[in-house]
Amino acid sequence: MYQYKFDKILHIKEREKDEAISVYNESVKNFEEAAEKLYEFLKKKEDLHAFQASKLTDGLPVHEIRHHQHFLAGIEKTIEHYQKMVVNARGKMVFYQEKLMEKNVEVKKYEKIKEKDFLSYKENLKYLEGRQMDDISIQQFMNRGS
Repeated sequence: MYQYKFDKILHIKEREKDEAISVYNESVKNFEEAAEKLYEFLKKKEDLHAFQASKLTDGLPVHEIRHHQHFLAGIEKTIEHYQKMVVNARGKMVFYQEKLMEKNVEVKKYEKIKEKDFLSYKENLKYLEGRQMDDISIQQFMNRGS
């Protein structure tokens, strides 16, 4: 019966890899959410500019222009906030992606070691079976010779 000597370590490394996948997927989700919010506010800003431009051609009271400018300033602050969030989320996502790749490499190393160890085990088993067959043949020959 084959028993891999680093089996427990391989299981630990696989569990670490699974945790890294989970953390990476969460960072991707956070990045996508922040990017979607940023897109929404950029779209609002664009729509507000288009609305304001259409209203200016028709004539717009000064207090409405001020109102739009204040609203636009608020949107721009929000956009800046979400831009920072997107940059931070992207940085975390890249960091966790690198960690995931490292964990993946570690697991692959242990799997490769296991594969080589199993091949060595099979070769050793064949060798032992061959020796056993030789011993049986020698015993049969000796029994016939007596």
